[in-house]
Amino acid sequence: MHSTMPANSPTPPQQAPYRLGLTGGIGSGKSTVAQRLQYRGATVIDADQISRSLTAAGGAALPAIARAFGDDLIAGDGALNRTRMRELVFAQGDARQRLEAILHPLIAEHTEQQYLQAVREGRKLVVHDIPLLVESKRWRAQLHGILVIDCRESTQIERVMVRSGLALEAVQSIIAAQASRAQRLAAADWVIYNDEGTSIDTLHAYTDQIAAWFGL
Repeated sequence: MHSTMPANSPTPPQQAPYRLGLTGGIGSGKSTVAQRLQYRGATVIDADQISRSLTAAGGAALPAIARAFGDDLIAGDGALNRTRMRELVFAQGDARQRLEAILHPLIAEHTEQQYLQAVREGRKLVVHDIPLLVESKRWRAQLHGILVIDCRESTQIERVMVRSGLALEAVQSIIAAQASRAQRLAAADWVIYNDEGTSIDTLHAYTDQIAAWFGL
């Protein structure tokens, strides 16, 4: 395993916290890196976690989702009926865009609130944990740099099958729906290579090198 820090790495801002985008394909180890950066003192803003909170029971996005898609999209427990939503996205070509039009402004609002809290706390580094950072295209202008956690596709498949019990075809379908490995690497300012045989201690060590560059 290795990490890379290109010579043209972005320079940290002098006053505001550095806004680092963190991304990687499913099974890459991105969540482990996010946890380590948080342990080292970074504020981690998890876009998926925000999205889940918005669509949980009582979530702020649910009234708009019910208006746009119907009350049957709300499950009996008051949360988003994710199974029904997935079916709708598959059946209706514009359903994903309509859902994102509801969620993205709310995610942006909550993200900014958490960022401003980090500013008030005097944090040096704010990590935006965004699984689909490269795919969305909308985040790059808000970030000072991007850290990609990289591994081979075969390693992704093996890890996800072991941890989730999903079939090979299901994992391949998830990977195919994400940005390619080459696309993520092309967007990276830093890369941590986390492939088969990499120990958790080694992954932490390379994450610590990134953290140290930001003074953590």
